[in-house]
Order: sequence, then C-alpha cells, then structure tokens
Amino acid sequence: MEVVDFFERSAGRWRSQRTTHHLAFRRAEVGDSEISVIALAASDPEVRELCQFHNVDPDLAVCGSRVAWQGTMGWDRDSEGGHEGKTVFAIVPDRDEPSRGRLLRERGYAEIMPVVGRYHLDAEGGLNLTTEYETMSSIERFWFATPTLRLRTSTVKRFGGFSTASFCSEARLALDRDEVLDEHSSVAETSKPARLSSPLSAFGW
Repeated sequence: MEVVDFFERSAGRWRSQRTTHHLAFRRAEVGDSEISVIALAASDPEVRELCQFHNVDPDLAVCGSRVAWQGTMGWDRDSEGGHEGKTVFAIVPDRDEPSRGRLLRERGYAEIMPVVGRYHLDAEGGLNLTTEYETMSSIERFWFATPTLRLRTSTVKRFGGFSTASFCSEARLALDRDEVLDEHSSVAETSKPARLSSPLSAFGW
C-alpha cells in the first residue's frame, strides 16, 4: 500500500470508540466521537498553504486531508462541554523512500500547536507516526482491519515515562464524499495554522 492509498481509504465519516489508559493513575477512560475526513489533492490550496507555513516546498507534497471531529470522554465535566475541532494536514514523502516521510499538521496530538511528524508504512500496511514535541513525544500506529474498520494505538511519553496509552476502533458511517464535503464547506475559510483546543486522538482528531 502506498501512502496516498492509505489516506484516500481514510476519507469518509467514522464513528470512533476509544479507551485511554492513564498509567500514572492506573485507571482507564472511555470515549467516543464522530469524525469526518476529506481527502485533498496535493494541488489543493490548503495543502500548499500548510507546506508554506512549515517552510516545505509545496511541490513535494503528494496528498492531504481536511478533518473535523466532535466527541466526549468519560472524565469530561459538564461545564467543559465536548471535544470538537478541525484541522488540515499534508503528506511529504522522502525523495529516496516514499514509504517514509513527513506529516505536516496545523495542530498536534500531544501538544496543541502546528507540528511536523515522521511517518512510515510497515510491511503489514500499517502507518506508524512519531512526533516529537518540546516536552513530550507520541508514537501512533493506524491500520485497516477491513475497508470499513480502522484501528489505531497511541502512546504519549512525558517526563521520562509513558503517561497514557490509547486504543481506538473506528467504524465507517459514510462513503459519500459529497455528503462529507457539504459538512466542511466552511472549513477552507477558517482552517489556518493556530493553537486550538485539545484533540481526542491522532492526526489532530
């Protein structure tokens, strides 16, 4: 599987169920969310703008995605409301090895800021993503069990130890790209690299 194929397969609407283990507390938290993903061509203005923001040649990108999500986690307080947001990211393969490269994001997973991660596709077709932040790092793996079921694991390491470990199962709810596009009609005007609220999961969502 090529990296473009992986992200094209991710397009659509998904229902995500997540379990996060807070290792310091020896407790687990559950949550769910609905995620909408639109595949973007390398020539899309949002992909090119994101590359320029990260000082990367836009002509090196091969694809991207626009993502929006809304969900809840078990430890949320009523006053906090739900978790929701949107982001854009771009895929920039290495010149000599296209199965590896950079994933540019408007916002990170472990820290809420624009960030560049490193990805590689493994022999089983899973996408592995490592992201280094100023105070922590995250390691994630995504793979398709079937065309309508995507799985992922993630760990976040802080202050010398893994503070959280998560598992998500995502079931596809819709394949109609036009239907998803309607929901995102205003994202192109509002998605700019910026600090945003905390995401539920990886790739910024």
